[in-house]
Amino acid sequence: MRTVGEMLRHWRRRRGLSQLDLAIAADVSARHVSLVETGKSNPSADMILRLAAQLDVPLRERNRLLLAAGFAPRYAERPLDGQALSAAWDAVARVLRAHEPYPALVIDRRWNIVMTNRAIDPFLAHVAPHLLRPPINMLRLGLDPRGLAPHIVNLAEVRSLLRTRITRRLAAAPDPELTALYEELLAPGRDDASHPLASEVTVPMIFNFGGRELRLFSTTTTFGTPMDITLDEVAIESYYPTDAETAAYFTTPEAGAPTAT
Repeated sequence: MRTVGEMLRHWRRRRGLSQLDLAIAADVSARHVSLVETGKSNPSADMILRLAAQLDVPLRERNRLLLAAGFAPRYAERPLDGQALSAAWDAVARVLRAHEPYPALVIDRRWNIVMTNRAIDPFLAHVAPHLLRPPINMLRLGLDPRGLAPHIVNLAEVRSLLRTRITRRLAAAPDPELTALYEELLAPGRDDASHPLASEVTVPMIFNFGGRELRLFSTTTTFGTPMDITLDEVAIESYYPTDAETAAYFTTPEAGAPTAT
């Protein structure tokens, strides 16, 4: 196991900061940061957390920093549907229900689907059963040829968008399983060469079900001040129609569920 100093240096370099940058942000001396990183000074738990906060280290990794320094973990990891997080679970469920009739879902740090609203169900009807075995992974669901990929008109653009998001996520918090998913489903290939991502803000997902196009864009919502690892790692993906035709599809009862070609 690396020392806490080595781990802090790793995170500082990953964030592109000098020792002086970190020292100023954390209101300590650059010399103290240097002593901590080289193991010549043993930081307190509070100092570790102060430096980690300035480095935007995920809560899971802050626990590892504390353990490396001989301290007990500070952050718990409880199930989202457990009693301890019942208020958070209720809040997320309310957000999902309030977003209907449009689709919304909750994903964890590995893009596994934790919760969905009812508007997601028709889309799941078009994927192979094995992709729906828990944990259902959103990346695999969308990009696997037996999933939604055949119904995504602008698949190359969507892949570029997802590649950007996953790359950013891995830069912020490395994860072997998410890295493996990236290499399997999102590693750049020839099919992406002519489809650069011009603007992440304006790229919709365009579905085609039975000759009818549905155009959706998404927003991501996270907890503002999480003190639990689970809450730190979940996000709500909410989808909105980009045009009147798509909006009418979701708001008109007669429209029914998407049908495959």
